[in-house]
Amino acid sequence: METFIRDTRLITIGDSKCIKLPNSLLQKYGFSNWLLLEETQQGILLRKKVDNKLPYEDTYKAMAQAQEDWSDFDQTLRDGLEKDEFNAPSI
Repeated sequence: METFIRDTRLITIGDSKCIKLPNSLLQKYGFSNWLLLEETQQGILLRKKVDNKLPYEDTYKAMAQAQEDWSDFDQTLRDGLEKDEFNAPSI
């Protein structure tokens, strides 16, 4: 792997200090709007943030396959709020 060394300076933006990264490096490592910044003994390591979220459909399928018992959550439906004394029509 070819080593990339380049002088760069810190740029002040508000109360923060920033650096500019060349587009070639952003594309090479697949960086988008979010990165993981890790402090190591050798210095600061920037890594691509991997989004492990499943799409809604896959999440639904995984939940259905797990066949978990959600009956405990039925109690939250009967928490007394079903009697809306402010908006309920009087009989």
